[in-house]
Amino acid sequence: MKVAVVTFPGSNCDYDLYKAVQQVGAEVEFVWHRERGLQRFEAVMLPGGFSYGDYLRAGAIARMSPVMEDVVAFAAAGGPVLGICNGFQILCEAGLLPGALMRNDVLRFRSHDVLLRVERDDTLFTGDYEKGQILRIPIAHGEGNFEADEETLRALEGDGRVVFRYVDANGEATEASNPNGSWHNIAGITNEAGNVLGMMPHPERAMEALLGSTDGVGLFTSLVASLSTTAGGSA
Repeated sequence: MKVAVVTFPGSNCDYDLYKAVQQVGAEVEFVWHRERGLQRFEAVMLPGGFSYGDYLRAGAIARMSPVMEDVVAFAAAGGPVLGICNGFQILCEAGLLPGALMRNDVLRFRSHDVLLRVERDDTLFTGDYEKGQILRIPIAHGEGNFEADEETLRALEGDGRVVFRYVDANGEATEASNPNGSWHNIAGITNEAGNVLGMMPHPERAMEALLGSTDGVGLFTSLVASLSTTAGGSA
């Protein structure tokens, strides 16, 4: 399995994501935002950071980068695409995921661990988790407030496209457990086909016990296992 980590001016979680992919045994390569061609990769990942300084809106300029034409085509062909934090914002701006990431309702940058409930264990990205499992994953964002119109929210919930949700220690999605005001406590969603995942928390920062959690490992091992199965057992 060979993974592309796309980097933009202002990306700052690209190396963390690179190391996370390496840790689960996959090959990984940085792809600069001006480069073209993703045919040699089995998965594409957009890291966190502040692409183009978050001017206009977070992700609004990055979605115009040349590489994004290829990311859109890659996703349309069924290729797995993961966007984390700023990557999630870029995916929404590019139309690969619905809704938008707005300013946190507290109007402050939030950087701390949160608890997530796994809502789906049958996606490309969550097969090594159990439905209802509680994960401890860090966040670091100022614009993580997921918003969408009521029709879109009904579709996301009705189609089971909410993959991660902010919860408390009892596994309940409460106002107190919501770090940014995100509607329905949404922390991560997929597209209709299920091959594009966007999430605000940083699983690549939860890969080592020394750093406080290994709960992010399952996301990357899940993807490797999914692609190994698709490829007939060879990653």
